[in-house]
Amino acid sequence: MVIYLSGDVDDAVRLDEMTPRQIVAELDKHVVGQRNAKRAVAIALRNRVRRQKLAPDMAADVMPKNIIMIGSTGVGKTEIARRLARMSNSPFLKIEASKFTEVGYVGRDVESMIRDLTEISVEMMRQEKIEEIEDKAELNVEERVLDLLLPPPRSAQPSGYFDFDEDEETPSSPSSTAPLEETGARDDQFQRTREKLRAQLRAGKLDNRIVEIEIREKSFPTIELAGPQGIEEMGINMKDMLGNIFQGRTKRRKMRVDEAMEYLMQEEEERLIDMDTVARAALERVESTGIIFLDELDKIAGRESGGGPDVSREGVQRDILPIIEGTTVNTRYGMVRTDHILFIAAGAFHVSKPSDLIPELQGRFPIRVELESLTVEDFKRILTEPKNALIKQYQALMETEGVQIDFTPDAIDAVANFAARVNEQTENIGARRLHTIMEKLLDEISFEGPDLEPKQQRIDASYVDRMLADTVKDQDLSRYIL
Repeated sequence: MVIYLSGDVDDAVRLDEMTPRQIVAELDKHVVGQRNAKRAVAIALRNRVRRQKLAPDMAADVMPKNIIMIGSTGVGKTEIARRLARMSNSPFLKIEASKFTEVGYVGRDVESMIRDLTEISVEMMRQEKIEEIEDKAELNVEERVLDLLLPPPRSAQPSGYFDFDEDEETPSSPSSTAPLEETGARDDQFQRTREKLRAQLRAGKLDNRIVEIEIREKSFPTIELAGPQGIEEMGINMKDMLGNIFQGRTKRRKMRVDEAMEYLMQEEEERLIDMDTVARAALERVESTGIIFLDELDKIAGRESGGGPDVSREGVQRDILPIIEGTTVNTRYGMVRTDHILFIAAGAFHVSKPSDLIPELQGRFPIRVELESLTVEDFKRILTEPKNALIKQYQALMETEGVQIDFTPDAIDAVANFAARVNEQTENIGARRLHTIMEKLLDEISFEGPDLEPKQQRIDASYVDRMLADTVKDQDLSRYIL
């Protein structure tokens, strides 16, 4: 029972000031229903805040209470976890458990999820630093572009070197002050012209002007090595080692002013941001507030007897176990301890069940919540309540071509009933079924587009029946079309 609602998290309330009840209320703005799942994640999030207020020796022993969400696709498992991460401003990674392979086989090893989470955390910290230095960087870029458009004149004033041959006691003649006056007038004229150009630059009137700037070459050879850390990590390390060797050369390139400002902005950000500080803060954030959403856990559930050449599902579970229990993973930014990373696992568990996991892994997920399937009433609310609901999206799309679509209440009821019936007859894919139903319903209107007459289209229950009834009745056809 889930509905996606629009809206942003209220930044006025700090997370460490929110009670579990307030966290659930915040989640209610985006996902309706699934109260048990929201209560579980709210408690887990609040426990993190509580742990940070403990004494260091006690906090080290308080482990996160990992969660397993059990429910079919399309009921809101991923959305709850994503909204939770957005509320807490935590590094969040969604990964499918079926992507990993047992050690010794070609594929992604389980430690790559920690490396990916660290990359996300570093990028989050870098964006925060960019916001802090954005104003200063924009001013610096503006000055550099103005220097390209209007190079400063050579000053006629004496240089910084002292002339020892000149007699210090010689009084300055009137003729010697004349160049100084001319220089001052020229500098005033230059400043006035520069300010005019600055105003035009800020107004975007100079965006199409061509300037020539020096850019650093960033090309380096592609080297791919297979090592114990995996191909992707070795490739990153080789770039770090060899990147500076191939970035020393510069070349001049002509580009438009707006393109030059974008490139120079990147240069200023690199110059003003201390990446060592960013990396240290990012590692700390990963270790204390990181969240990993491990989807499709049921695909690796099961225990095999005997051996064989195929990748073992139980072997993947045993590889994931140390990451969840707490271990140290080597990343390009330093060592990351996974003891306090929150893991939220999810799966349909239609064929397998949580008890099919190995006992050690079961013990690391003490909280289990079951999400409810969607009903007809839920489908009705999904179609109409959110700010950018499906019906509103299709109405906005057709309005771009002058076609206005009006849905009657009985049409919405019919669409919801058809979606629920198809989910029962075929595979239950939750709210995602509404997308296929709406595409089939509006197929003729979307195809005709601007040629459609009249421009005012009214969709009622009879229209819905005419477009969908035959397909829904034919179960073999609905399996392929809906």
